[in-house]
Amino acid sequence: MAFIDYYKILGVDKKASQEDIKKAYRKLARKYHPDLNPNNKEANKKFQEINEANEALSDPEKRKKYDEYGEHWKNSDQFEQARQSRQNSGNPFSGGRSRGQSASDFGGGDFSDFFESMFGGGGRSSGRSSMKYKGQDYNASFSISLRDAYTTHKQTLTINDKKIRITIPAGIADEQIIKLKGLGEEGVNGGPAGDLYLTINVKEDPIFKRLHNDLYLQQDIDLYTAVLGGEVMVETLDGKVKLKIPAGTQNGTKVRLKNKGFPLYKKDGEFGNLFITYNVKLPEHLTEKQKELFKELQNLS
Repeated sequence: MAFIDYYKILGVDKKASQEDIKKAYRKLARKYHPDLNPNNKEANKKFQEINEANEALSDPEKRKKYDEYGEHWKNSDQFEQARQSRQNSGNPFSGGRSRGQSASDFGGGDFSDFFESMFGGGGRSSGRSSMKYKGQDYNASFSISLRDAYTTHKQTLTINDKKIRITIPAGIADEQIIKLKGLGEEGVNGGPAGDLYLTINVKEDPIFKRLHNDLYLQQDIDLYTAVLGGEVMVETLDGKVKLKIPAGTQNGTKVRLKNKGFPLYKKDGEFGNLFITYNVKLPEHLTEKQKELFKELQNLS
């Protein structure tokens, strides 16, 4: 396995903070996202590399393993187990590994030979070359609209030039991760394939604001309806509803529509609430007659 410099891929220093890594990943993920680069294989490949780098560096524990074991970081546990097993059996690695010595200190010697023998790369141990290991997990992200997230629906994705069709349940949260078993890298020596961890990004809606399972909406009403009362048609994600406006409704008045919010994830028939704030719009460009009538009202009050 060739060494891949994850720090270089994300464009950060090896001493970068977790926040720096997070910012760098989001910036690059937006730039190379498949939605913005349709039919661009180079961008798709770059996007996969970015996700792979983020998987290793965004998690402090995984990052520590990567810093120590390089391209073999995902198999570091097997390395430690095998090393201890050989030491306990009186057959440690040639040259040994002293306390405090990093695995990367082995350079091209026994450390690399060990992994070659484990994964069939021409090492000296035929017994270990037959050992089965799970393939690498993949990470990817996918964007959907708020209205798409409102209903259970299917999406077709392309991962490593392979099209897969998945079902996204209604009520999924922004940046929620779905695990797709067996859609990662193929296993070693007949081992199980890795998994695909798909992050769902729910885009903001121009009309509705979402907070957990509740929705918020600004609804304009004219001055005359606010003063005299009346009716207004209000949009919901489940269609339009007619609401009665009481006479004397003040600007900023809030009303709640029960069960007209966002569906609860994997809970059929359960919904949050829709909160509507009335925004009273004052009339503009009044005629002289209208101004006179307002002055009369002013005098009467």
